[in-house]
Amino acid sequence: MDYEAELYGVVFEDFLKKGRIRRSDLSFKISLFLDKAKNSLMIARHVKDISPGKDQPKKLFWDYWAITISYYSMLYAAKAAILSKGFEVRDHDAAQVAIGYLLVPDEMEKRDLELLNQSYRIFEDEYVCYFEDAKRESHIARYTAIKSYTQRRLTEIFENATKFIAKIAVMLQE
Repeated sequence: MDYEAELYGVVFEDFLKKGRIRRSDLSFKISLFLDKAKNSLMIARHVKDISPGKDQPKKLFWDYWAITISYYSMLYAAKAAILSKGFEVRDHDAAQVAIGYLLVPDEMEKRDLELLNQSYRIFEDEYVCYFEDAKRESHIARYTAIKSYTQRRLTEIFENATKFIAKIAVMLQE
């Protein structure tokens, strides 16, 4: 879904009613999810950069997993950020909706953060798009018979995951 703030708000409320998003005070999980995100990203880098030998699967199959691990690293970071706002999610779509609703500030919030010299805490809507793109590609990589990825596309997804996790890590610093 393209980023539309109002739509994310409506869907967030619907998911809250259905239990796909719920209130949570389990803030101890924030650092655990962030650590899981950072370490998963390191694993994704290793899988992305692997040069398989003759007795190993073709590079194409490693690329599928690099994309999937990159996405999951973003999911773990998203769960940390969502928990910092007092919520937990039950599924991938709920995570996307929650980051779109809870993390992207409106114009007034952006101005306030800029006035306080805290613009580094602004989570732009492009990060929601990074998450959605990685989620879609991870799904394709896991569930279709075959799809080849260019090295450029694999690198783009990995770099977006890197930016996404770094942004959330900065936002969660106190």
